[in-house]
Amino acid sequence: MKLVIQRVSRASVRVDDVTVGSIGRGLMVLVGLERGDGDGEIGQAARRLATLRVFEDDAGRMNRGLDEIGGKILAVSQFTLAGSIRKGRRPSFDHAMPGREAEPLFDRFVELLRGHDIEVETGIFGAMMDVELVNDGPVTLLWKSRKS
Repeated sequence: MKLVIQRVSRASVRVDDVTVGSIGRGLMVLVGLERGDGDGEIGQAARRLATLRVFEDDAGRMNRGLDEIGGKILAVSQFTLAGSIRKGRRPSFDHAMPGREAEPLFDRFVELLRGHDIEVETGIFGAMMDVELVNDGPVTLLWKSRKS
């Protein structure tokens, strides 16, 4: 499992020119599920995001979490994070989890985040989406499960 985490002042996702998810201050999280990922990986990722302190305190240090700033998460499934460009001129997606397996796992991941009292918006799984965000900082972090 791989996550691209961006601290944002706002973010949204549209499908067919209709906004399906939108947040103000918080985290934009692109989620790449890989073959072999399961409850352990998504649980670990949800706990990590719930406790991540990347928002500035009064001294300007990254010392506050989502709960302290009233932030939300916009989570978007993105199978291309499991892609490899090591060989050839075209990405290989051999390690990406098939959609029929990834969708329920992604939904469970969102449930786990909400279980940490985090408001979560999402896109539409498998749809072609337009994602727009304003990266605050900019702050962008990468997270990989131990298996990745």
